[in-house]
Amino acid sequence: MPARSIAAPASTPKRDHLLATAYRLFYRDGYHAVGIDTILAEARLAKMTLYHHFASKDELIVAVLDGRSAQVRVKVEELLARAGPSPCKRLLAYFKRYEKWFAGADFKGCAFIRAVAECPEINSAVHQVVIRHKRRGIDELRSLLAAMEVFDPDKLAPQLAVLLEGAIVSAHTGDPTALVRARAAALALIKASARGH
Repeated sequence: MPARSIAAPASTPKRDHLLATAYRLFYRDGYHAVGIDTILAEARLAKMTLYHHFASKDELIVAVLDGRSAQVRVKVEELLARAGPSPCKRLLAYFKRYEKWFAGADFKGCAFIRAVAECPEINSAVHQVVIRHKRRGIDELRSLLAAMEVFDPDKLAPQLAVLLEGAIVSAHTGDPTALVRARAAALALIKASARGH
């Protein structure tokens, strides 16, 4: 029996405001540290507004992360379009976005990495939305590598993803050279793969 498709929740001004407020507070202070009452007070919304849209805090967290994942996908599509048709330039632009992110005044690491650290049960809805997001990132890299005609992009894309994940954590712990070193390692892997093609 085919899986039933589930329509995305309707966007409303109050729902969008609630999600934006929750994301800002979760990213700044953490998922466990921020309570529902804090979010509602900051958003100036009634509790019934929250429970009209979400049955629990976990549902709210999942919606926040899903929304953030969608925003990231749009930004990646835009920057790749601006980079033009060159596969090499597109890959470099992909790495450049991390450099800009790390240099931002509000950079506090990865909201998705923090989510799995605070919600470690792999079968939880929170953990699953993080897995989906990270897999999309690997798919983006695989597509970029395939366009460069490197050998075995299916193997290389997860390797580059590991470098980027490590760079995020290193940058969050105060290493200003994390992205430079991750990019150099990635380019070395790509060069070696091209030679083996």
